[in-house]
Formats: sequence, C-alpha cells, structure tokens
Amino acid sequence: MTSRPHPLLAVEEFPAAEPYLRTVGEVFRSFREQDSGCVSYGVQLPDGEHWFVKEATTAPAQTSLDRAWVFHQAVRHPVIVPQLHRITVTDGGRHALARPGESLYVLARFRALPLVSVLHAVNRVLDAHLAVEAAGTVAVDLYDGAFLYDFYGEVLHLVDLDEYRPGPFALQDDRLPGSARFMAPEEWYRTARLLLDADDGERAWRGTASQLAVLERATRADPAERFAGVREFTDAWRAAT
Repeated sequence: MTSRPHPLLAVEEFPAAEPYLRTVGEVFRSFREQDSGCVSYGVQLPDGEHWFVKEATTAPAQTSLDRAWVFHQAVRHPVIVPQLHRITVTDGGRHALARPGESLYVLARFRALPLVSVLHAVNRVLDAHLAVEAAGTVAVDLYDGAFLYDFYGEVLHLVDLDEYRPGPFALQDDRLPGSARFMAPEEWYRTARLLLDADDGERAWRGTASQLAVLERATRADPAERFAGVREFTDAWRAAT
C-alpha cells in the first residue's frame, strides 16, 4: 500500500497558510498580532501529529525567517526544535516554516518541579548553546518565550531562535531585537534566575550561593571580567553545581 504524501512536508507552496491548514487538519491555536510580524498556527493532523507553522507577513519578518532557516541548517541539536520544511505562500510572496509541536511551557507549574528536574532543564539550555557556539553562531533574542517544557517527557526544548546568526556581526540598528531583560550578557543571568527562582520577584533562589556567584560574574560591568563565551560559562556553572 502506498503511503499518502505528508500534507505539510510534501507541499511546496499554497496561496495562503491558514485556509490550507484548515483543509489538512485542525488549527487548534493561532498567534496573531506578534511583534515579530509573523502569524503562527498550531495544527493537529488527522493522525494526531501536532505541528507548528509560522508565516511571515512583513518584509522584516521574512528576513527573520530566512535567517532562521540558515541557522537550523547549520545547527542541529536534540534540544532545539528543528525547522523541517519551507513553503512558499504565493499570495503574499512570503514563506511559511513547519516544525513539530511541543508541550507548552507553564512557568508556575515548572517552578513546582523538583530541583533536580530544573537543573536538568538548565543544563539542556547550556548544551544546546554549546552546539550553537561550536557552529560559529551567536544567540540573539533568547528569552523566556523560547523555552518549552514537555511535562510528560520531563524535557525542555528551545524554539523561536529566528534571530540567531553567524558571528561576529555588525549591528545595523540601534539595538538588537528582543527583550531588554534578556540582552547579553543578561541572557544567562535571566535564564537561570527565571528557571531556578521560585518567585517572580526573584526573592526565592533555589540554587546555591556558588551558582549565584557564577551568574553575578556573567553580568559584571566590565566585560573583561565576564566569561569569554558559552563554554567558559558552562564550565563554571557545572563546577558550581
């Protein structure tokens, strides 16, 4: 018996994303009015597969998706949810990207996990960024929305790394895109505080004093006193852990 072509991976173009997706499955979630200029859809196919499809609606958003496609070809890691296919949207002259869906990250529920599970999640973030660094790529716009936690498999994944790019690079704008709270070098400090602090006001640190000292060094005012890269930070973090 011949298997049917995959409705997302076998299609090369469609006139518009949402109408097509509704013909092949259930659009159970849509994300509109995003600062990125993209519209995204969660789609469940008849066989139960969950997929995430992201469509550019502006020229800057298309540039971001193009950059993301290059990044995902260069960096493959189990923690990073891959972009598996690009689809041309003929009506808008844009592209849509398809990737498998994951369980949503819920901060309050995550913070109720045992400490060992949280530390494992932090280590997965670091492992992924060691692969990013090894590929000659730098993190741009890493923030809390990039973390998805599968509570059934007890594993953390990273998504929406669309601004990651080869480095070093010249900045063409006044500032990098993304959350000011997670701008480098604060990204590692904020990531660990977000995951290892039991309180939104960061008054309930669950880690050790040695781990906190590593984070404080990562954000010193003098860049020469900070860690030189992800590898050095990771080695210090794991030594403290």
